[in-house]
Amino acid sequence: MIIFTKRLDAFERLGKLLKEEVTAVSEQENAAILGFKKAKAKALSKNTWFTFDNIDLMLSTIEKIISAEQLKLLANSYQLETVKDPKTVAVIMAGNIPMVGFHDFLSVLVSGHRFLGKLSSEDPFLLPALADILLAIEPEFKDYITFSETPISGFDAVIATGSDNTARYFNYYFGKYPNLIRGNRNGIAILNGSETEEELQQLGIDIFSFFGLGCRNVSSLFVPAGYDFNKLFEALETFEELKNHSKYFNNYEYNKAIWLINGEPHFDNGFVLLKKATEFSSAVSVLHFQQYGDTEILQKILIENQDKIQCIVSQQAYWPGSYAFGQAQIPTVLDYADGLNTLNFLLEI
Repeated sequence: MIIFTKRLDAFERLGKLLKEEVTAVSEQENAAILGFKKAKAKALSKNTWFTFDNIDLMLSTIEKIISAEQLKLLANSYQLETVKDPKTVAVIMAGNIPMVGFHDFLSVLVSGHRFLGKLSSEDPFLLPALADILLAIEPEFKDYITFSETPISGFDAVIATGSDNTARYFNYYFGKYPNLIRGNRNGIAILNGSETEEELQQLGIDIFSFFGLGCRNVSSLFVPAGYDFNKLFEALETFEELKNHSKYFNNYEYNKAIWLINGEPHFDNGFVLLKKATEFSSAVSVLHFQQYGDTEILQKILIENQDKIQCIVSQQAYWPGSYAFGQAQIPTVLDYADGLNTLNFLLEI
């Protein structure tokens, strides 16, 4: 078994290699880094929702959560050296955004268990190539990391992420194993009307990064009664280049056509559509909004729907438990998807 300090040291070095902060790089590490660059090119060909910018955005998030500071926080928060009987943990990964399963990959390995990754057909190249860099750093991980694109077997516990429909399937299929199953959640934004143009542009990052496909992307807005959306649309013009992405713009044109045919009231700025709706989840290129007057009523709505909310953003993070605008895609190592504590689950199986 790899002692936990070696596990953490390996991930810390991985972060430094990704940030190019290391001067002495071994031949094996160099080869793995080159392999990852090739994997990025293959990923772009495989999935047109992936772009170099979005892959690099995810890498910047990964670099932050495996920084020395964050890994120290992790080590101080859990008894990571206590696992004496490593289990094989199957991780069923989604493919909505690049390397979306990295936090589970990190959690399984730092907790001392064996990682068995069931890759999404939409993202089969990136995480295995990143794992190769980790193996070049610490070869002892060799017996602890396995990836598969085909049906998997021989596992002791399961972590699975998908839509609400697939979550029901996962619960049925994996119910006999210790499991952690995640469904569909979304980010929301709470506006008060006093936001500056710069703050609203930062909100645009929360909305449009990864084309809005991530569970932490803002898909629904809560705005005060009488809110002027012109100010928001003017700030979001910074993201007009989304028109140039064919899949994104096809979604925009399709949703716009449906709404026009059905006579549904909406706002339109030429690349994103805004409609009053109570659903927290929205289609690509679509934002929902709800109006509020009383913040106590708004708080009640959020509590009642907490199982649908991944994260909240607000002006300078004034709303309790929220992130500042532009920070939705920058979780800490202790931020867990769906609020389900992955490390506690792994240390208890």
